[in-house]
Amino acid sequence: MSALWISHVTVTDPDEYAKYAALATQAIAEHGGVFLARGGRYVQKEGTDRPRNVVARFDSVEVAEACYASATYQQALSHARKASERELVIVEEL
Repeated sequence: MSALWISHVTVTDPDEYAKYAALATQAIAEHGGVFLARGGRYVQKEGTDRPRNVVARFDSVEVAEACYASATYQQALSHARKASERELVIVEEL
């Protein structure tokens, strides 16, 4: 079953976050991920407002987790942690 990687982000350092985004894009592509939404228009209805929202689809939860654990994505995270406040969840699609 396919899986969605859903991230809600507030960017605090755009230059550092750009380094994250470049590496994360590479890691997601290396694992067959496809972006469905990436920072576009949104309407916040509940919870913490995070102005950057990203959804990527992977072949499975396991593939999405492998992407997250990959060396490339872990390198990307070293930039994200300094440049953003964020939540990320991987959820299996119906």
